[in-house]
Amino acid sequence: MTDQAHQEVHTASRGTYGSRRIHAELTRGMDVTVSEHLVAELMSLAGIAGLPGPAKVKRLRGIATSDDLVHRKFHRLSPNELWVTDITEHPTREGKVYCCAVMDTFSRRIVGWSIDSSQDSVLVVNALDMAIRNRRPVPGGIVHADHGVQFTSWAFTNKIRSAGLMPSFGTIGDRYDNAMMESFWSSMQQNRGQSQPCWKPQRHAARTEPSCMPAWGTDCAYTAEARAKS
Repeated sequence: MTDQAHQEVHTASRGTYGSRRIHAELTRGMDVTVSEHLVAELMSLAGIAGLPGPAKVKRLRGIATSDDLVHRKFHRLSPNELWVTDITEHPTREGKVYCCAVMDTFSRRIVGWSIDSSQDSVLVVNALDMAIRNRRPVPGGIVHADHGVQFTSWAFTNKIRSAGLMPSFGTIGDRYDNAMMESFWSSMQQNRGQSQPCWKPQRHAARTEPSCMPAWGTDCAYTAEARAKS
């Protein structure tokens, strides 16, 4: 680990991350082998610290943050202007798996996804990486998510910015600020998860994806187009 790595993560978090979250970013997001104790010691020597726990949970619910670039206005006129992303969980015969998907709000197509047995920053970064490789978006697009720790992580937001895109986070405590993804998950779980199971057993989760994901991206787009013509 370089002497500056922990300071770079701390700066990227706007000074909010403490040793625990910086350690998580270094080990999971940057593949750096380091102990949390050493991270805490280096932070102390550098004179930096994260925000205390209570300061985070006292943020007002239902109030939009400065990072909300969407404000529930999901309609776009061309592809790759706005992507929305979210995580869902689904039971299998061998246990629970987690799936992250990225949707282009212009076409309502799923452009990237990832599935794994744990929900961490790796899960969401992999889904975003697939979307970027599939679409190769021009700079200036928006990637919108909720305030989950996976999405606000340094690894995820850095991935967004390195592609020339802008991160956006909805209102805290308001599920309607990502209503398009909520609707997608609900439809997929009800119509595919029950009548046509598409989820792999947990032991295959890390290296496979739900076979219905591309189809549901197409189905959602078709439904939206049909509704617009009716």
